[in-house]
Amino acid sequence: MSPSETDEPLKTLHSILQQNRKVLSLLPEACGEQYRQITDAFIAALKNGNKVLFCGNGGSAADAQHVAAELVGRFQKHRLPLPALALTTDTSLITSISNDYGYNHVFARQVEALALPGDIVAGISTSGNSDSILMAMHSAKARNALAIGFTGKSGGKLQQSCDICLCVPSTVTARIQEAHILIWHALCEEIEEYLFPG
Repeated sequence: MSPSETDEPLKTLHSILQQNRKVLSLLPEACGEQYRQITDAFIAALKNGNKVLFCGNGGSAADAQHVAAELVGRFQKHRLPLPALALTTDTSLITSISNDYGYNHVFARQVEALALPGDIVAGISTSGNSDSILMAMHSAKARNALAIGFTGKSGGKLQQSCDICLCVPSTVTARIQEAHILIWHALCEEIEEYLFPG
């Protein structure tokens, strides 16, 4: 008998939804202040003509690209593009830096080349302990860019490496990623509403 001929898939779905709802219900209290600070920082930087550089590994790399696309393209409003770049997309850069300097330098090297004072470097790491993200945060600070981290419950080393760190109250990678993208979407909506009213 295949799983689809039993109730197992629905049990799995219900369990995941229950876990997801629990994590999302904790976000306002656990992350509300950091969310407010990050929203203010993004709006101020973009209003001043600065850019946002995103980085992450694996699923977080996909999130980095997703959010950069929402800003450069659009989220919900037809409006002017906003300057954002995912540091996860150029295979020639990624492979050359990894080959010549080691993978841990893959984002830091790009931050050193691209970040200007007043820019934002947003590092996404569900564990908070990804060396490539930690090095990117260090490079951001050295360039006088704002270092912002998105991670999970413990915060890991990332919490001490950022100017602002948002820690989703979960230790489950999938639940953290789901919360991250919801928060990113809320942030994109805040940015559009503030910078492009009407």
